[in-house]
Amino acid sequence: MLVDKILQNKQGIMLYGMTPPRDNVELSEKERLGTLHRERVQSIGCDGVVLYDIQDESDRNESDRVFGLIEPIVPEIYYRDWMRTSVPAVIYKVVGKYDRAEFEKFINELSPNSICVFVGASSSSKQVKIHLNEAYEIAKSRTDIVYGGICIPERHITKGDEHLRVAQKIQQGCKFFITQAVYDDKNAKKFLDYYAKLDAPKVPIIFTFTPCGSARSLEFMKWLGIEISPKTEQELLGAQDMLAHSMKHSAKLFGELYEYGKRLGISIGANVESVAKNKTDIAAAVTLFSSLKTMI
Repeated sequence: MLVDKILQNKQGIMLYGMTPPRDNVELSEKERLGTLHRERVQSIGCDGVVLYDIQDESDRNESDRVFGLIEPIVPEIYYRDWMRTSVPAVIYKVVGKYDRAEFEKFINELSPNSICVFVGASSSSKQVKIHLNEAYEIAKSRTDIVYGGICIPERHITKGDEHLRVAQKIQQGCKFFITQAVYDDKNAKKFLDYYAKLDAPKVPIIFTFTPCGSARSLEFMKWLGIEISPKTEQELLGAQDMLAHSMKHSAKLFGELYEYGKRLGISIGANVESVAKNKTDIAAAVTLFSSLKTMI
């Protein structure tokens, strides 16, 4: 079980990430997509499916969002009512969207062994109903669930304290971390170096990887705050097959981080997602997942 792998700090946890469909589609379409997604996650042999909750991040970025923001089906509802799969879910929750009573209701209704990731505000200026620290305090009342946090290696380069943020979240009960999508090995390795030296419990660090098949997808990834070096960007844009090149880049990066983490005594896993909704990029994410799985 995924819960056991997390609590035992196992190497090589493999997750598949996706945002639920938009909430305004017909019931028949929700049923169709739920079946499609259930069959996909069951066929690839992932340890769990990550279901994202989203927030408006325009406060963090002044430029227009590349792809429009449409509210998706609530992650736990999509998993329960439409996917109906035995593959464990990792439910993301943007805590600032909910008031205390709403968040307490969410926590109280979770089944035993549920797995969640709590997400804070996209910027310090964002108005929130409850803060991340409060969410952790509420979640502590459920000793039969597992929750994790977000880790952003790029933030370590600019602020130098991502390892300390992670240590604090571990003290608040986080048992694992999923990163923002990574394209840069230097940022990720530097974070791991600092994290390895901490006098704090070590938990799995699950790096996110996403294929990129177009200049528009690349622009959206940058808008989301994913750090892509000028060199890597030029290589992607200049590649004869951008999607294939991005997959090769991600596979190489995961292989390096997996081995690097083992040398440091840190359990490394992967979460593979597609930021684009087209069939080609989604198929590429499935192929990338299978490729990374062979490395563990």
